[in-house]
Amino acid sequence: MWDRPALLNWVANLLYALSLVVMLYAAIYVVVHLPIFPLREVKVDGQLNHVTREQVQLIVARHMKGNFFTLDLIKTRDAFEKLPWARKVNVRRRWPDRLEVTIEEHRALARWGTVALVNTHGELFHAASGQDLPIFHGPEDGVIEVAAQYESFNQTLKRANLGVSSVALTPRRAWQVTTRDGMVVELGRVDMQPRLEKFANVYSSTISRLNKKITYVDLRYPNGFAVRRPIDSVKLNHENLMNKTTKNTEAVT
Repeated sequence: MWDRPALLNWVANLLYALSLVVMLYAAIYVVVHLPIFPLREVKVDGQLNHVTREQVQLIVARHMKGNFFTLDLIKTRDAFEKLPWARKVNVRRRWPDRLEVTIEEHRALARWGTVALVNTHGELFHAASGQDLPIFHGPEDGVIEVAAQYESFNQTLKRANLGVSSVALTPRRAWQVTTRDGMVVELGRVDMQPRLEKFANVYSSTISRLNKKITYVDLRYPNGFAVRRPIDSVKLNHENLMNKTTKNTEAVT
């Protein structure tokens, strides 16, 4: 090897090059970590109705460590995504001293029982809300399914001036809808939408004209549906009838 000048020159050049790369890397590392590239501005974008200025300031104070170059964007994004109403977060640097944070908030569609909220994408999230929201019930793997069916059921019942208060899906995939006036509608497991559409089409000309509260409707019949009036109301009417009969008897006597 020592008697091969060309090879020695090649090795020497390689070592010089490696030394230069190491020195350049060390210089860049030192410069980047100097306190001369501070982040001076954090700009937060998005249609924010629930994420507050105080929450953003708290994340900036607790989680944003480093300067423009050394800030860990992944950790910063994860910190923002831990906010209860944050669905998706995008974080990027803007030269020379700004960080841009774009937050997509959850849009609440309903409540999942008493444990969580459901957004418009059929995803569960945990946050506090004072909104008057419908309630969904169902198996753990049925959130997206219930959210999608709710939209169809709600649009159909609107034609009969009825709103949806809750939607329930049983483990056997049977559906039940409760309207805002307390009427329970059984839909069964098949042909739910056609059954509900037929019901909505005739509701205004039949049930709504009875001027009597209906608590239960069963649409699982092939050629019609069954309705049920409140038991207390029927019982009360029966008792009133008995009282009138007794008074009339006493008067005759």
